[in-house]
Amino acid sequence: MSIKLTSAYKTIGEAVKILNNEEPKNTKVSSHTIRFWEKQFIQLRPKVVNNRRYYNTSKLELLKFIKFLLKSEGMTIEGVKKHLNQNKSNLDDSLITTIRTRYFKNKLTNIKSIIEGLKK
Repeated sequence: MSIKLTSAYKTIGEAVKILNNEEPKNTKVSSHTIRFWEKQFIQLRPKVVNNRRYYNTSKLELLKFIKFLLKSEGMTIEGVKKHLNQNKSNLDDSLITTIRTRYFKNKLTNIKSIIEGLKK
């Protein structure tokens, strides 16, 4: 199989670096984790060329979303599967906006609890 790999495609190592720069930053993701997620989530099938995985932009956004749901929202693998299957997820703009909204809502909640703790 031959595909033209542009800068839009990232290797699994590059995907790991991108994910580890996403919130929550204190939760690191490894290439082993991504391979495991590939087995769990049918939507997350990368291009494979010469036994190397390549992720396009939509797959990277899906990886970010999965990390967010598992690590920030505390969902289980089964819960994320149900969520993705309900949304027939090919992450569109509204879903990405939802991710960001939830992230900032969580941040604001954390800041509020810190402020309340400081007042006491």
